[in-house]
Amino acid sequence: MKDNLSQQAIALLESLIASPSFSKEEHLTSDLIANFLESHGVAIHRELFNVWAFNKHYDPSKPTILLNSHHDTVRPNKDYTRDPFKPEVIDGKLFGLGSNDAGGCLVSLIATFLHFYEKEGMKYNFCIAATAEEEISGNDGLEFVIPKLGELEFAIVGEPTQMHLAVAERGLMVLDCVAHGRSGHAARNEGDNAIFKAIKDIEWFNTYQFPKVSEEFGPIKMSVTMINAGTQHNVVPSTCDFVVDVRVTDAYTNEEVLEIVRQHVDCEVNARSTRLKPSSIAKDHPIVQAGIALGRETYGSPTTSDQALLSIPSLKCGPGDSARSHTADEFVYVKEIEEGIALYIEMLTQIV
Repeated sequence: MKDNLSQQAIALLESLIASPSFSKEEHLTSDLIANFLESHGVAIHRELFNVWAFNKHYDPSKPTILLNSHHDTVRPNKDYTRDPFKPEVIDGKLFGLGSNDAGGCLVSLIATFLHFYEKEGMKYNFCIAATAEEEISGNDGLEFVIPKLGELEFAIVGEPTQMHLAVAERGLMVLDCVAHGRSGHAARNEGDNAIFKAIKDIEWFNTYQFPKVSEEFGPIKMSVTMINAGTQHNVVPSTCDFVVDVRVTDAYTNEEVLEIVRQHVDCEVNARSTRLKPSSIAKDHPIVQAGIALGRETYGSPTTSDQALLSIPSLKCGPGDSARSHTADEFVYVKEIEEGIALYIEMLTQIV
């Protein structure tokens, strides 16, 4: 059964690779995924370029496990030496754009969903969601789908982790800051230089330590990455704009961090978004313990994924290696997919 699922999953991945699916252009791959699930007798739901489905014997009185990964890709790296849309297996490596990020994870989760699809008497329901726009943190992917899925107990988010257990993921906030002064002529003692006001706040961003420190990530990291001020050499600038990249840990919410920042600096601070939240799952959660029992290691992931859009406990885990994502001549090992399906099924069997 698992061998057959693996073969079908790999064939599906080859079809996905051959079908360009840049973010917001995922119509071909959404068709492929929908047709694949329907060919296995699954009743699907589709909106925009998202496809989702529930297990055959869905029981609304039971909690639901979400299995999620994305089917959009970045555009090919300029250093590709092979056709990014031509799936080829060479020395056990399946080459192609999106093979590692996150096609291998997606087809492995679809195969896992099919394994449990017709089972009766489980403690949990299953929901599979193949979503769009992950690579651009878009609004019309997982964020659009979540309200339509009902109450969810926890999620497995498929991203390449070598099937280890990313029990926490950093959040991201980008802050647009404006220090306000008063313009004047540089030759006279006029004005109130906004650059000097900005320097004071920038020094705070560079040195401040948040009291709570994450077990997985350590302290929150804030980096001033852009600065702009002035119109000409002889005019004291009235404003100084700068940008701060904030990597939020699971010790705080984005909103808490934003409030602390505003309490300590004099400049105007606006977050471009608070959507990309830090996320985590307790190490004593049954799905984490199931993975540990199978020899998987836990760690905190520095990269951001659709996991940031979830407000429920979520585990990031999948076949492949994050180091290969977005690289030229991207690939996933066929063996990784086979092992990924087996490990997903074994982990979930322990709890359902």
